[in-house]
Amino acid sequence: MKEKLYFYYTSDLHSHFENWPQIVGYFNEKKKKHEKKGEEYWLFDNGDHVDRFHPIAEGLMGKGNVELLNEAGYDVATIGNNEGITLASEDLHSLYDHATFRVVCANLDCKSSSSPAWLKPYHILESKYGTKIGVLGLTAPFQAFYQQLGWDVLSPFDILDGIIEELRNQTDIIILLSHLGINEDEEIARRYSDIDIIIGGHTHHLFKNGEYIDGALLTAAGKHGTHLGEVAVEWNIDTRHLEKKEAYAIPTEQLKKDDGVTKKVKDIRSKAVHELGTPVAYLREPLHIAWFHDTPLMNRLTEQLRLWTSADIAMLNAGVLLDHLSAGEITYEDIHRICPHPMNPCLVELRGDELMEVIRAAHTKELTEIRLKGFGFRGEVIGKMVFAGIDIEMDDDGEEHVKRVTFAGEPIDYDRTYRFATADTFTFGRFFPEIAYSKTKKYFMPELLRDLLSEALKS
Repeated sequence: MKEKLYFYYTSDLHSHFENWPQIVGYFNEKKKKHEKKGEEYWLFDNGDHVDRFHPIAEGLMGKGNVELLNEAGYDVATIGNNEGITLASEDLHSLYDHATFRVVCANLDCKSSSSPAWLKPYHILESKYGTKIGVLGLTAPFQAFYQQLGWDVLSPFDILDGIIEELRNQTDIIILLSHLGINEDEEIARRYSDIDIIIGGHTHHLFKNGEYIDGALLTAAGKHGTHLGEVAVEWNIDTRHLEKKEAYAIPTEQLKKDDGVTKKVKDIRSKAVHELGTPVAYLREPLHIAWFHDTPLMNRLTEQLRLWTSADIAMLNAGVLLDHLSAGEITYEDIHRICPHPMNPCLVELRGDELMEVIRAAHTKELTEIRLKGFGFRGEVIGKMVFAGIDIEMDDDGEEHVKRVTFAGEPIDYDRTYRFATADTFTFGRFFPEIAYSKTKKYFMPELLRDLLSEALKS
């Protein structure tokens, strides 16, 4: 006898709710069809459902996202880095207290207190014919960030070495909810033959029809809800063998919306916006932004970063501010609207010669015009790099060439070490190798840049 089992999933939604009514509408239609045929199905989320760029996630600290997952009837979810390291420790600890689904993440543990009751390494589902499906979760091991927040995140490979045999002895099928990225997923498929299906995320890759590596089926649905994932398997109950497994990524834009879900999202948004209505400051005059020019607002924010981190020098990109502030009362909703990025302040140490390389690179047109996506940045373009704590003299030759830099009235000392503050975004990637490779980094958490913006406006 053969049993058909169906698994549906979302991954890396990042609080992009514009496609959520279509996604849940599709799930609801599938549920009706499966129930009519007597088939079994489950719904999974693969992490980064929460993203504090959206008012729902910010105003309710992720609990609005959990409410939407509850309403949709999800069965199991894992934790992405946006749940894990953009929320304060206490907010993550209570995030899933009222979840009606299971939360699995085998490589995460709370150091500052006992781990929350909802956090489990895996969950075992059972079909009506007794087929057991082990659902295991793993998240990206950003140890430096988790450590600051009082959590511990372990190597996924160390965890798998110790848990796979235990899980295999209890189950027929093993599914990994992996918020690790495509490279790790491929390596896991090569190393661990007991894992049957890997639902991938974090690197926002998309497999329209799944990929096979050494017998494991890898599937991924991209980002922002542009696709949802569907996995169908056929289990032979008599031979206890998985005879067939297929995966698809379904585009969501043209799917029919569920009107009830649309209303639910609107209602939760209203509740979240109400929570963000706290007054922060009062402006006698409007403050404007400009992505490629200095502005008083951007200069004030960069100076606040320097003071708050006790740095010698600070640098931020003007693209972090997305809109103007009108005269009158400014609420936290306004602050969130113009600075929605889940970006933390960071302090690094740079030698004078490294500092000069950063300053020169910061003034190149190639860098300021990069249309950045990811690394915590939720804007459009990097924009002009704004500095505090130093004076920069440019060549008057029609090009942006750094002529002279002084700190406290003296030229930069190439052998001196300077305390340099910036956004954590610039400790990743290719933008500034000197910052990325600095041996001394301090991340300030859970504070985000908009918290410093609030303080700058208050002063």
